[in-house]
Amino acid sequence: MTYETAIAALADPTRRTIIDRLRGGALPVGAIADGMPISRPAVSQHLRVLSDAGLLSVTPSGNRRLYAIAPEGVDELRSYLDTLWDDALAAFKRAAEDQAKGTSE
Repeated sequence: MTYETAIAALADPTRRTIIDRLRGGALPVGAIADGMPISRPAVSQHLRVLSDAGLLSVTPSGNRRLYAIAPEGVDELRSYLDTLWDDALAAFKRAAEDQAKGTSE
């Protein structure tokens, strides 16, 4: 998947909550849904979107599935965000250098 798909999937606050819950490790859908203000089937739909975006891995465990953050999906997103950060730092450096030139003249 692409970083665009990951960003679109993470645009939803419920999906970000799910990702936050999975930061501690793999969980079944029941544990993910516990205490959420939406139904378990709705959580399952959000899990599918996150999985389709490449952000989650799904592992069968007996009669249930365990969901976990997929490092490879997060790596692609992080790589994209790193390029934005690099661009921002380069622009900041140029602005600081330009300002320094302006004050020394």
